[in-house]
Amino acid sequence: MKVSIIMGSTSDLEVMKAAFETLEQFGIPYEKKVISAHRAPALLAEYASSAIERGIDVIIAGAGGAAHLPGVTAAFTTIPVIGVPINGKAFGGMDALLSIVQMPSGIPVATVGVNNSKNAALLAASILSLGSADLAGKLREFRKQQEEKIKNTEI
Repeated sequence: MKVSIIMGSTSDLEVMKAAFETLEQFGIPYEKKVISAHRAPALLAEYASSAIERGIDVIIAGAGGAAHLPGVTAAFTTIPVIGVPINGKAFGGMDALLSIVQMPSGIPVATVGVNNSKNAALLAASILSLGSADLAGKLREFRKQQEEKIKNTEI
């Protein structure tokens, strides 16, 4: 069980760090790579189409602006792709969100909130937990801890 985390450029790294940290928290192995749908389309096509052979079970793809990375990735593989819209210089990330969420029928991309790579990692963990009782237990414990924090919050 392995996750691939890809992003359009190094400027996306700060947002995507929460995904790294969350996967590490659950003991889920991952690889990370900068790859561009626009500047290196042939490289992306090869990367995505070989994901299954490399043992990848879920891909998390973060991109801002036109945010084509998640959709193009999904076009080249049948494994789940989770898109993370990244807030760019304009529109508060809405351009990226709408680009990712409006995929044409037949090429689905799961989408989380703008800059929310932590939720992308949690969604990947949920998908992977379908085949791992150990990971499912870790997720239940995580949710229980969230509930306890709320119960113990005083204002």
